[in-house]
Amino acid sequence: MGHTIRIKRIYEAPASDDGARVLVDRIWPRGVKRDDARLDLWLKDIAPSTELRKWFGHEPERFAEFKRRYGKELDGNPDPVAQLRELAQRRDLTLLYSAHDERHNQAVALAEYLGEHGFRAERAD
Repeated sequence: MGHTIRIKRIYEAPASDDGARVLVDRIWPRGVKRDDARLDLWLKDIAPSTELRKWFGHEPERFAEFKRRYGKELDGNPDPVAQLRELAQRRDLTLLYSAHDERHNQAVALAEYLGEHGFRAERAD
């Protein structure tokens, strides 16, 4: 794919190596001003369905099943994935999320899904 996809919390300061900053939450994060977020794109349509998000409830023991179900949703929703693919061909991407749990959230699941579909993904430190 060419460029790297990183993930990080939207509450972390933007960095010069973020590339395109893409918020992958369906709901705007609390306490974040739109100007401060320095987003290139808010891709609500790539977020898990409300039903799936509520079922998951950020319960770590549900994460494996959440990733499986979310992957099926992504398989059936190719347009936002294609949008990320197009961006990733031109520049690095940082997938932004607002969840507290840095290991069990939709951005982690999305990065893994993208990695399985030809994207290079890594965690931002």
